[in-house]
Amino acid sequence: MERQPEGVVRTPGQTLTEAQRLLDAGMPFHAHEVFEDAWKSGPEAERELWRGLAQLAVGLTHAARGNTAGGARLLLRGADRIAGFRDPYDIDVTGLTAWARELAARVQGPVDAGAEAPRLTSAL
Repeated sequence: MERQPEGVVRTPGQTLTEAQRLLDAGMPFHAHEVFEDAWKSGPEAERELWRGLAQLAVGLTHAARGNTAGGARLLLRGADRIAGFRDPYDIDVTGLTAWARELAARVQGPVDAGAEAPRLTSAL
């Protein structure tokens, strides 16, 4: 599958909408690339948020590919990275950290990335 274009500057809302579309389509690595663009182009104060969301998406990618240890490690790292944020842009930080920790605890083989896709906000 073709990669996402790199270096696209989006608003936070556009980033979340595009990442959610890709997650729902079972394309978490592509969602990771969207979050990576936000992490690299966004304000310094938000970089860890977007970096953590990128880690959640790539953790789901690894879990879908059967790399359970790597997937779990990245899911937990991403959850820890975003946990200190208080729902910026209506991102459901509490729900995402709970989702990541629960998935990391139970992943034992390849998962269906689309079926396991988290909801980033209550609005999406």
